[in-house]
Amino acid sequence: MNPNFDEIGKAFIKQYYEVFDNKEMRPNVAAMYLNNHVPGQLGLLSFEGQQFQGIDAIAEKMKQIPLDNMQRVISTVDCQPMYDGGVIVSVVGQLKNNDVNDKVMAFCQTFVLKAVGQGFFISHDIFRLCLHNLAA
Repeated sequence: MNPNFDEIGKAFIKQYYEVFDNKEMRPNVAAMYLNNHVPGQLGLLSFEGQQFQGIDAIAEKMKQIPLDNMQRVISTVDCQPMYDGGVIVSVVGQLKNNDVNDKVMAFCQTFVLKAVGQGFFISHDIFRLCLHNLAA
């Protein structure tokens, strides 16, 4: 297990959201996902229940995400080491549109980072808004 898992996970989150939160740069986040760095392995993204695999599909999805006027606040970042040297990162936060009447939306995102050479790539990413659709 990597003893620097917490530093790795938190540095990754900082870099990921700096790219993601910039509309023009957002498609570049796809380069952070596994793309045959390990033969036969492609990064996986689950975004609000939709599944995407490989950097081309992920980049296309990133272009379509309607977060142009959103502000992000990170509440917590929790990291755990994996036995293969990778890191699991769990993020909880809030998104809010710049519109005064817009409501704050909580979100959670979980990443599995795979160690490849001297770097890390996203092998799995699950994003969900924390909405509760309870039947009456």
